[in-house]
Amino acid sequence: MSRRSGILEFAVLGLLRESPMHGYELRKRLNTSLGVFRAFSYGTLYPCLKTLVANGWLIEEPGSTSEDALAAPLAGRRAKIVYRLTAEGKEHFEDLLSQTGPDAYEDEHFAARFAFFGQTSRDVRMRVLEGRRSRLEERLEKMRASLARTRERLDDYTLELQRHGMESVEREVRWLNELIESERAGRDLKGSASGGTAQQNTNGAPGVLPRPGDTPGTDTPGDTTT
Repeated sequence: MSRRSGILEFAVLGLLRESPMHGYELRKRLNTSLGVFRAFSYGTLYPCLKTLVANGWLIEEPGSTSEDALAAPLAGRRAKIVYRLTAEGKEHFEDLLSQTGPDAYEDEHFAARFAFFGQTSRDVRMRVLEGRRSRLEERLEKMRASLARTRERLDDYTLELQRHGMESVEREVRWLNELIESERAGRDLKGSASGGTAQQNTNGAPGVLPRPGDTPGTDTPGDTTT
């Protein structure tokens, strides 16, 4: 399983833990609630859903609304399928939530993990936040060293771009420091989204979660489209 598909499976399980959903509704939630998935297609989502069903983590059920019940006879279409998390799927998702390996600190994975911090234990949140901060501090040191070596060879615009990237990383480190301090003080973020999917951008203000392309210091913008 690729890293990107693993992130999508994690997010799908997390959203379905809140409530069963149609594929269309699930895609909408992924687009609007989890910024990292803004640009992905049905061609990515449905194979993921089929895999989760095959693994026993989801089950497919016919839609139960009146609109779904009338869809087939009135429009010649199949009723929408609702995806529901199984007990095994919930257990698997909770196991994923407890993991704090290096992948959790990477740009895409961190954004998805942060979205479900409301469902994550405080000690795990701390490990993920501290790991992310350490990763960014390492990135910042490399950027500073690179800039020191190449400063004289860069034109003004390239130099300004390098400085902008460094400032972005520094802002996220400050944001992470504030979050870590809040966790240590036993404070939870206020204004979390429904189901505990808190949203925060790298400036610390409520909004869309950081995407790979938005995350400071990333070399290339991320693209989850298939």
